[in-house]
Amino acid sequence: MVERFLKQTTFTSVEDYNKNLEFIIPEHFNFAYDVMDAWAEEAPENLALLWTDDNGAEIRTTFAKLKEETDQAASYLQSLGIGKGDPVMLILKRRYEWWVTMLALHKLGAVVIPATHMLTKHDIVYRNTRASVKAIICVDDEYVTSQIKLALPESPTVEVLVALGDIEGFHNWHKEIGNAPAFVRPAERNENSDTMLMYFTSGTSGEPKMVAHDFLYAMGHLTTGVFWHNLHEGSLHLTVADTGWGKAVWGKFYGQWFAGATVFVFDHEKFNADTMLRQMEKYRVTSFCAPPTIYRFMIREDLSKYDLSALKYCTTAGEALNPAVFDKFKEKTGIQMMEGFGQTETTMTLGTMPWMKPKPGSMGMPNGQYEIDLLKPDGTPCEDGEKGEIVVKVGDKKPIGLFKEYYRDEELTRQTWHDGYYFTGDVAWRDEDGYYWFEGRIDDVIKSSGYRIGPFEVESALMTHPAVVECAVTGVPDEIRGMVVKATVVLGKEWKSKAGDALVKELQEHVKRETAPYKYPRIIEFVDELPKTISGKIRRVEIREKDNQK
Repeated sequence: MVERFLKQTTFTSVEDYNKNLEFIIPEHFNFAYDVMDAWAEEAPENLALLWTDDNGAEIRTTFAKLKEETDQAASYLQSLGIGKGDPVMLILKRRYEWWVTMLALHKLGAVVIPATHMLTKHDIVYRNTRASVKAIICVDDEYVTSQIKLALPESPTVEVLVALGDIEGFHNWHKEIGNAPAFVRPAERNENSDTMLMYFTSGTSGEPKMVAHDFLYAMGHLTTGVFWHNLHEGSLHLTVADTGWGKAVWGKFYGQWFAGATVFVFDHEKFNADTMLRQMEKYRVTSFCAPPTIYRFMIREDLSKYDLSALKYCTTAGEALNPAVFDKFKEKTGIQMMEGFGQTETTMTLGTMPWMKPKPGSMGMPNGQYEIDLLKPDGTPCEDGEKGEIVVKVGDKKPIGLFKEYYRDEELTRQTWHDGYYFTGDVAWRDEDGYYWFEGRIDDVIKSSGYRIGPFEVESALMTHPAVVECAVTGVPDEIRGMVVKATVVLGKEWKSKAGDALVKELQEHVKRETAPYKYPRIIEFVDELPKTISGKIRRVEIREKDNQK
């Protein structure tokens, strides 16, 4: 499959990859037809999807069966009046139907808007009106359907409601889909530049932005699954991600199926490290990807209790990886985590590929499909060791995988995409070997006594102390120093009783030993949990706002 879309399919070094990575771009590319239906012809009995849940249910679906189901779903949605260009919001948690519906909507050329089940009425109204949503397909969950109903009077564009079960005012997916006629592929084919997918980003401040992706975005994830995840036919890959966020299509959809791997899904309501590890053991997962937070909880388990002998490859993204987590996981499993970096606006822009030696805590090197640089505030390139904003060079041709625009927001698009660059808003530095190291968001960098301190470097130092489960580092205004470093810390259960001045002093001295002494947190606050967005990102802005009000 990969040879259809790449001129060279195997690489042995960074230089080989960067020099020879070249996509073959067909006209009217559509992932559902050109990849998934192609697999249904070439390897119909290969397992495409292995879905499980925390009640013991299990569904095994071949590529041939998935084609049948997505054709049927596409026909059903056509019968409800959904077609090319129609915005459709999906609130389906990790239900099996999410994968079927995503592919069905791609076949119709509709615009898919995945969303989390945690949205309130306000969130839903905002999305419906900003994107002119025509249809909502959701789980048969009382909270979700009640919020949708409350949003309807303020959502004039919504015409179609579909639920997975029997909900008043909604079409019943499972009762009606069997009556759909045979599917006929629409005569009007999509253009590569048409909008295929839109995500509302969970920004750490302000209202969410609408990130619009074209049909080639799916192809941009070929490198994610085939190279970064190192997948192939026979791989069983698990990515921990909610389907309402971009990480789901990074790890549970496009790239994995380009590789012909089996996507493993564990549909669970609440994460528990022991339960997740038991699933990985039972089904013999070979490849695993999760945010560092998940690994932090996993390494607190006795990993010797689990048979993880099938597990061969592990990756991480979504937030910066603390080296202490890398080291502990490798010590317990023998596996090195390969880090990747990207945004809702991109596919993976930086990463550690199989032919690279990982440096714990580094984001890796630029993915060959993007031209990456670091720019100082005056717009000049950074030298090695200098901190600057990560930018993507756009030039005359948009890189495959980079977003089209912030939908219906020309001003915001211009603010981040100008002078031939897309400005990510993330700060990093590059070492002499070409590896990039994350510092934080531009707004998060702390300026204290003339020093620029990235929160991540202080957080990494704190995370090496056994008491610390999670932490967030921010700046607090100070008359003498301009700002001082503050750490908001979540302690492990066995340490909570020790929270006090002695532990504050111990953590401060620990940071001074682990990194440059001027970076140590002069203020440490112990909390039960950190403020986060509904996608799980730490809201440092909320901590700063509270401190500024004191």
